Amino acid sequence: MSKIIAAVLFTLVVTYSLAGKDAPTQVINWPQTGSAVVRVTLGKFKEIGSVAGQRNYVIDTTAENLWNKKISHLGFNVYLYDKNKVRIGDGWIALDNVAPGQAVKFQTTVHALGAPASVELAANSVPAELQPLAPPKKVSITVNSVPQGATLSVDGTEAGTTPKLVQLAVGKYSLGFAKEGFNTGTFPLEIGPDDVSGGSVSYELGTSTHDTVELRDGSVLSCDLVSVSGMEIRVRVAGAIQTLDRNKVKRILLTEREPAN
Repeated sequence: MSKIIAAVLFTLVVTYSLAGKDAPTQVINWPQTGSAVVRVTLGKFKEIGSVAGQRNYVIDTTAENLWNKKISHLGFNVYLYDKNKVRIGDGWIALDNVAPGQAVKFQTTVHALGAPASVELAANSVPAELQPLAPPKKVSITVNSVPQGATLSVDGTEAGTTPKLVQLAVGKYSLGFAKEGFNTGTFPLEIGPDDVSGGSVSYELGTSTHDTVELRDGSVLSCDLVSVSGMEIRVRVAGAIQTLDRNKVKRILLTEREPAN
């Protein structure tokens, strides 16, 4: 996962289509809970050029200090994602010496490889006087498995099916993976204070716990082989015995099993 020098103290995600020139204005308050300190307004994305597939945009931006004190400095990373939540671009915003009630207007420049579908603002520099107001940091990370479609759990709590986008706070976690026909497994994951959203992890489930029978029509059965004769093959599928015509079977792959005591 990528790193930044200063700890990211919060993450805000705004999703909307950037394909059209009439993308709506986005208003984001920080922090999202409690009394807002800063209000950031992102206008329309205006494409200003492209080089080797990288698109360059400018955004009319307004930042307003809603606090009753001057903000000495507050910095944000701007991350752009495609429709699959893969990070494809970035930019940055910096606020310096903004008086109470003051609104500052400026343009934000961002770059993207591909078509952005969502934007994320992450604070990367927060002064000491604002740190108590910053919510706990959470990082968005994509968890995948080989093969896909495994049931994912985080610290024993089911979180969905891979590939799955999850948001995790700083700390250590145990990711669990389970898929019918494959050995279950766990993967340790640690989210550090300098980690940012957009990363991914993948876990290989390993060998199948069942035998595999490939038929000549292209279909594949995950089963337990019972017997093979000159004319038929008997297998157990989901606890039930099935008989297959031997001439319809193309290949049998046997999984290694522990010897019986």
